[in-house]
Amino acid sequence: MRVEKNARGETRIVEPGPLLDDEGKLAVAGYATRPLLRYDRSKVAANPLRLKEWDYYLVYDADFALALTIADLGYVGMVSASVVDLRNATFVTTSELAVLPLGRMRLPHSSDRGVTAFSNNRVTMGFTVADGLRHLSVEFERFNGDETLTAEMVLDKEPADSMNIATPWEGRPKAFYYNRKIPAMRVMGGFNLGPIDHTFEPTTAHGLLDWGRGVWTYDNMWYWSAAQGKLDGHVFGMNLGYGFGDTSAASENMVFVDGIAHKLGRVDFGIPKKPCWDTARMVGDAYDLMKPWRFTDDEGRLDLVFTPILDRCDLMDFKAVVTDQHQVFGRFDGTVVLDDGSVFDVRQLIGFAEAVHNKY
Repeated sequence: MRVEKNARGETRIVEPGPLLDDEGKLAVAGYATRPLLRYDRSKVAANPLRLKEWDYYLVYDADFALALTIADLGYVGMVSASVVDLRNATFVTTSELAVLPLGRMRLPHSSDRGVTAFSNNRVTMGFTVADGLRHLSVEFERFNGDETLTAEMVLDKEPADSMNIATPWEGRPKAFYYNRKIPAMRVMGGFNLGPIDHTFEPTTAHGLLDWGRGVWTYDNMWYWSAAQGKLDGHVFGMNLGYGFGDTSAASENMVFVDGIAHKLGRVDFGIPKKPCWDTARMVGDAYDLMKPWRFTDDEGRLDLVFTPILDRCDLMDFKAVVTDQHQVFGRFDGTVVLDDGSVFDVRQLIGFAEAVHNKY
């Protein structure tokens, strides 16, 4: 499989090939701007309880965000939805769990086609991907009290480039994470929840996909941020992240202008820390999440101030199994230097930044 080194020494994958070799190890670690690596669940050689697969979509405009997740985490399946009111800084998150799915949820091997679906006596959720369209639907009873959440949306106009990365873990040869993130797709459709009947207009709303497949180690902390919208007549998207796995081959940091990727190096989210941050057990006790964050990189190309609107927090603590999530929505202001050296201004761009600690 052919790879190249970029100017900062990162490994760029430039031709198709299998994600895993015959021993269940990553065939190559690195990044690409297209989904060149082929994931095959049957090639995984690790304990099936450690295999994590998920499809996550986030759609939003200036008023509302809707997040939908279908995940097979090995020992538990999870179907989750969140409605975020950005105007009033409120949110509702509701989830359903399934015991020991172990692949029976049959999440697709490809991020470009297939059906991801779940149904029980409370929720029916599905993502159908074909012919360049992503059809998202959900009917979630008793989502907020007696209120039912329903949504029908179509995402299209995928950018030419996307963020694709294959990440190993040092000392764990059969652990890996294969991730694709597609920002700034066009959205048509909307959702209904009680008195809220909201339509996402294709001129003002955008959607992103987080598609992940991998064998994870037990205890991980990650930081992820994404933003999307129209700025000065351009469609802008951003994906930044760090914190887990061995990223020496490549980082996942990219910005997108009119669908074209511009690769960044290492980033730091500059989250304000509380005095006891280094001994705090929970994310919210370590960081002052609602104060402004300062995003920078190691090459002086990224300089963004993130002003939070709300913290969409979610905690499940079963001692041996913990997920401590803080997805903070807010606005980005600042600049980023593109690959051609030009400076792109970011002003009042809605997005999110999250700090998540998982033990599972």
